[in-house]
Amino acid sequence: MTAPIPSKIHYHKKARELELSYADGESHRLPVEYLRVYSPSAEVRGHHPSQAVLQVGKKDVGLKNIEPVGRYAVKLAFDDGHDSGIYSWEYLHELIEHREAYWADYLQRLEKAGASREPLGIEIKQL
Repeated sequence: MTAPIPSKIHYHKKARELELSYADGESHRLPVEYLRVYSPSAEVRGHHPSQAVLQVGKKDVGLKNIEPVGRYAVKLAFDDGHDSGIYSWEYLHELIEHREAYWADYLQRLEKAGASREPLGIEIKQL
């Protein structure tokens, strides 16, 4: 089964959520932090599960840009400089379907590493 293709994608800047709406009326909002820590990029996932890099300090991350990639995906550019992840419709659907389990796993890995979702230091944003 192929994943449904969103008919509308909207970024809720204040809430830091990406909303995916579908032709059947279904709609899902995914936190940008969740999308960032589960980026499909090699920079985050590595080329093997043992090479995955735990993403820390991403609680306040936002989106700078959403770019379509053909008819199968979107490329998300985050305001922390990360912009190499291409999110296929299948991968976004997977993130929707497994959101609770994936988020719980992420929080558990953070705790085990003694790390935090909170950003370190003072964040400086370019105007």
